[in-house]
Amino acid sequence: MPNHSDSDHNRPIRSYVIRSGRLTDAQRKAIDSYWTQYVIEFNNHAIDPVSIFAVPQKLTVEIGFGMGDSLLEMAQSNPDVNFLGIEVHQPGVGKLLNGIAENQLTNLKIICHDASEVLQFGLPAHCIDRLLLFFPDPWHKKRHNKRRLVQPEFIDRLLKKMRPQAKIHFATDWQAYAEHMMEVLEANPELENVNGAGAFWLQPNRPVTKFERRGQRLGHGVWDLLFRTKGEN
Repeated sequence: MPNHSDSDHNRPIRSYVIRSGRLTDAQRKAIDSYWTQYVIEFNNHAIDPVSIFAVPQKLTVEIGFGMGDSLLEMAQSNPDVNFLGIEVHQPGVGKLLNGIAENQLTNLKIICHDASEVLQFGLPAHCIDRLLLFFPDPWHKKRHNKRRLVQPEFIDRLLKKMRPQAKIHFATDWQAYAEHMMEVLEANPELENVNGAGAFWLQPNRPVTKFERRGQRLGHGVWDLLFRTKGEN
């Protein structure tokens, strides 16, 4: 189980807030029952993404999977792909653990830790075939923009872990953040926009989340971006 205390005041700026949502009985039971089977412990050490799965396959990593519904659906629909979900909020981890166990999935594992540190210290170079980041905290106030996860430094760190011709798929329902993402990604010479310069992905291939459906009912827009790393496989 993770350590809930954090006495280190010298940590870098966080791109998320630890929310105080309580665990349901089912989520707590799932964490107690399935944690050691499906959660990869991370303490700033290297992880071999091949050895943690039953079968070596292409690797999709999702940062911040929330309650895990779309990640579970993708893992069920794509048994020939391995999925690694990174999330700090334990209610979502507990819910996803239930789904993994109920469906007896062998191609989906979880890391409950800050994604920036997992990328920096935990994953080897050139191991990710697809990176997903759906609806991250937008930090819409200008003074908080520096907390947004998608920054040039983050992309540089991420690219070291991506394979040639790997895909990066981001989605947000905050237009200003979508424009910021586009600016950051298009400024990187190692990336190309699959849909053409400056173009968003109008018909994205991904599950629709409950969060997204709620936003659509309220008239919120959604912006998807799909980029590809350069180089040859």
